Amino acid sequence: MADFRYETERLVLRDWQNEDWPQFWQGTNTPEVMRWLGGVCDYAKRQAAQDRLLSYERDHGHTFWCVERKADGAVLGFCGLKRSNQAGGPMGMMEVGWRLRQDAWGQGYAKEAAAASLDLAFNRFGADEVIAMTVDGNAPSWGLMLRLGMLRREDLDFANDEFDAETGVIIVYSISKDAWHG
Repeated sequence: MADFRYETERLVLRDWQNEDWPQFWQGTNTPEVMRWLGGVCDYAKRQAAQDRLLSYERDHGHTFWCVERKADGAVLGFCGLKRSNQAGGPMGMMEVGWRLRQDAWGQGYAKEAAAASLDLAFNRFGADEVIAMTVDGNAPSWGLMLRLGMLRREDLDFANDEFDAETGVIIVYSISKDAWHG
């Protein structure tokens, strides 16, 4: 399989390289970034996450790719596509997701990477619908989902306290290929 690389105006979405992981974890495994993602990860959780990301690429041809800023080559986080696999959730649906380090927030990087991922989902990977998941307290995340044109899908919400112990619910948004205007 050829190496994956997809460029936007300011970003590169690409396959992971071994040297990316320390930069990724240093920037994203912080209390602020991980607030709605189950908290800061210990070594075992970080390794399990890396293994999952690499398995998605191997098994499906897509993953939450490494997001690199073109201007300086910095690893900003991840964004991309996977098959939904959260316990209790809508299994197997195409899912877009992102996680960027805090100093990259508020600059449009997440929207740029997520829009590219949606383009890929519909135009390269044959998706008819793509979902995104978060928790109610994570307003920046579901706000981006709305800005991407996604609609709230309460019928797909599910009980899972892995990311928000207070509510114990993951909320879902979706967009169809026909509704995407990338």
